[in-house]
Amino acid sequence: MNDSVLKYKKISLAGLVLVLGVLSGCASRVSAPIRDGNGVSPPPAATQVERQGIHVVKQGETLLGISRQYGQSVRDLVAWNNLANPNQIHVGQELRVSPSVEPSGGAVATAIPVSPEPVIVSPVTSSSGETGGAAIKQAPLGGKQPYSDEAWNRTQPKPAAPVEGPSMPAQPTADGSKDIAGDGDWLWPAKGKVLAGFSEATNKGLDIAGNPGDPVIASGAGKVVYSGSGLRGYGKLVIIKHDANYLTAYAHNQQLLVKEGDSVTKGQKIAELGSTDTDRPKLHFEIRKQGRPVDPMKYLPPR
Repeated sequence: MNDSVLKYKKISLAGLVLVLGVLSGCASRVSAPIRDGNGVSPPPAATQVERQGIHVVKQGETLLGISRQYGQSVRDLVAWNNLANPNQIHVGQELRVSPSVEPSGGAVATAIPVSPEPVIVSPVTSSSGETGGAAIKQAPLGGKQPYSDEAWNRTQPKPAAPVEGPSMPAQPTADGSKDIAGDGDWLWPAKGKVLAGFSEATNKGLDIAGNPGDPVIASGAGKVVYSGSGLRGYGKLVIIKHDANYLTAYAHNQQLLVKEGDSVTKGQKIAELGSTDTDRPKLHFEIRKQGRPVDPMKYLPPR
């Protein structure tokens, strides 16, 4: 009897050991819950739910990559989100990715899967070879320009389209040329003596002596097309357009009394004689026919 009981106990003990071994093997394949230091389980890993038309910046994302995801331009994203620096966005920042954000329903921007591509950044290069991160301002140009035919032509207004209609014939002058004003002989622009005459190579007009402040008058009626000091070598300069063919120029003034767009009459005071951009007080006077300088002595009345 005692042997039977002892044998039964041994069999029961072996079965219990076997059951415990199976249970321990199963338990080793079950992950234990992860808890932080406060004993609170973290929330399950999941992407943040984003509102329609809103993208929440994630680690490693750039504005260029986000723009490609939603098929938008970087410039639009900068404008919609009032970004001062498109290179500085941070994780968790909410960005608008469509022109308007709708609370529910309606068409919204949809993310488009794209493969990551390297971004190539090219520095802005100026004409002098310098580089920088800011845009280079190209205009307006300041300062004086050295004299050239091209620089002179830039002071003239663009020709207007011809208007059909009756035209008045120009009046011939004593030497057979056409009078620019169409109302008689031209006037001398200043009263002083001629210091230097016309030369195609060295002097494109007449240099007339005078005292600072002496009146400079319009040689003929016309419209002021330039009044300023932007052409180097001419100082304070006035240019008057008389008709489709002729201009007159008055240089080195100390004060200009007319502005661009003004209509002037023959003999009207337009400036005061001076010495700007020259070595002595004088008036440099030019007549230009179809843009080319001609000898004023052939047009002015004899003294």
